[in-house]
Amino acid sequence: MRQDAKSVFIAMGARLAIARNEVGLKQTAMAEAIGVSHRAYHSYEKGQRGLPVEALVAMSDRFEVDAAWILLGTQTVRASHDFEALKQIETSLDQHLNEENMKIKSEKRGAIVARWYQSHLEGREVRDDDVHTWIELVRD
Repeated sequence: MRQDAKSVFIAMGARLAIARNEVGLKQTAMAEAIGVSHRAYHSYEKGQRGLPVEALVAMSDRFEVDAAWILLGTQTVRASHDFEALKQIETSLDQHLNEENMKIKSEKRGAIVARWYQSHLEGREVRDDDVHTWIELVRD
């Protein structure tokens, strides 16, 4: 099934936010690291435009981020990641947001997924209170 450019850019932007949060950088630092302006990088995460190939390659080289995952959502953020756990976390977060009738921006969703996944890697159980706290921290 063919996706329109807007849907592709929005999904890619969410994955960029996840990857950036995963490596622990703010948007400004990531933009500088991959050789784009902060304004441009912000528009990539918001899904307003596509990430240039040169920036994608720089991100992949510098942070070992899987380019296929950024572009298409395939494989994992990094080769060592547990892709099934990431999918389960994203599904759980979406379900939680739907149950609470909440909407958050994709880049902020990425920050929550990154925190949740870090807890998973550290073997810590994530409680509903944790998710509520993370959502409150990123809400406008």
